[in-house]
Amino acid sequence: MLKYKAAVVVLLLSTGSPLAASSDAWQEFAATVQEKCLAAAESVIEAPQAVVDPYGSERFGLAIVTGKAKGADTTISHICVMDKETQAAELGSELAADQVTVEAGK
Repeated sequence: MLKYKAAVVVLLLSTGSPLAASSDAWQEFAATVQEKCLAAAESVIEAPQAVVDPYGSERFGLAIVTGKAKGADTTISHICVMDKETQAAELGSELAADQVTVEAGK
């Protein structure tokens, strides 16, 4: 029984949690996600803005990038994912303003 309790304690301590990291670390993470996602969107969005999920998922940083489509007079958004390990960012397909509405805070 003691081995079982020890295994449970080790398991609980090894699981990731947003509470486990410092506030500064999460702010730095969000800034990295924003930087990478804005860079990924520069080719399709004029002056893109990002709304960043402050913690992301277990493996990915997440954001919605929005702005005026390059070469068009319409607002679009893209879901952006950034691999936490490699920091490579990718955009999902274009989402029109009637599909999603995003207001980036200042």
